[in-house]
Amino acid sequence: MKDIAAKTKFSVIIPFRNEADNLNLLLQSIFELKYTKGSYEIILVDDDSDDDSVKIIEKFIQSNQSKKSIDITVTKNDRYSKSPKKDAITTAVKLSKNDWIITTDADCILPKYWLDSYDEFIQSTNCKCIVAPVKVIEENSFVNNFQMLDFLSLQGATIGGFGIEKPFLCNGANFGYSKDLFHELNGFEGNNDVASGDDIFLLEKALKQYPKQTKYLKSEQSIVATKAQSSWSNLINQRIRWVSKSKASKNWFSKLTGGIVLLFNFLLVLNLFLVLSNNFSLKSFLYILIIKFNIDFFLIYKSASFFDQKEVLKSFIFSFFIYPFFSVYVAIASLFLNFKWKNRTFNK
Repeated sequence: MKDIAAKTKFSVIIPFRNEADNLNLLLQSIFELKYTKGSYEIILVDDDSDDDSVKIIEKFIQSNQSKKSIDITVTKNDRYSKSPKKDAITTAVKLSKNDWIITTDADCILPKYWLDSYDEFIQSTNCKCIVAPVKVIEENSFVNNFQMLDFLSLQGATIGGFGIEKPFLCNGANFGYSKDLFHELNGFEGNNDVASGDDIFLLEKALKQYPKQTKYLKSEQSIVATKAQSSWSNLINQRIRWVSKSKASKNWFSKLTGGIVLLFNFLLVLNLFLVLSNNFSLKSFLYILIIKFNIDFFLIYKSASFFDQKEVLKSFIFSFFIYPFFSVYVAIASLFLNFKWKNRTFNK
């Protein structure tokens, strides 16, 4: 990172609901941020938590504020739509004092030079919207490794999309934009009927209005770490939620890419059953399998190198054979099942 004077002032927005198990790590990382004092504020938005989340935040602030003075606000979510998280971000934007908004999640850990990397990028590019990298925290379990590999493929696709000037993915755990842009785009207006999508839909609006000033921040100093889902059922619920917002996407390239990936996985599952019933050539099936294996491995290897997570590749082969069944199941389930998110049930 270059040694340049910080100029940008940030409002970091963190919605939370029942995050008592995660807040201490998040708050500790906030207090370890190295950015210029007085150049950022933290706005934590309580989305009707019924655990000890608010008490944990208040206690942490009281015990640490003397060590480092940080402008931290805890506020209640002002609900008005079907999307709690969009409402939380809108609530915080109204309270924000600074020119740039960065969103992250309460189950994340922030790198200490996070805001510095954003500031340097803003100064050097004059951008209006920034998509930044997210990785899954490593834990010793297969469900965690499976998610890490899946996340690496999504991050690879995100970086690749910007590389070919067809961006279509982002993650609200590390997403920044100028407050002027948020107001110019009328925030989340037009997609408040979709429970999630605070990131993707705003990205689509930004790309339509300012395609050249919407950029990807590829910096190791900016990588936010997030916790994996703790079980397969939670993971499936999360993916159904993601599919629900993709249905409302207006980005044709996103729909095309997602459709091709799903079709390929569906054909693999179908062809496997056809091979087992002697209705499809085993040799042809193996050719298809090898092609997909090489494409997937190349993409994930490149991402794992950037995120310094090559160790997870030891789970690649097993995950590779499971993933087609997983993705097809999620796609079919999303047609019929509602999903749960933060102990709330949302209609599909």
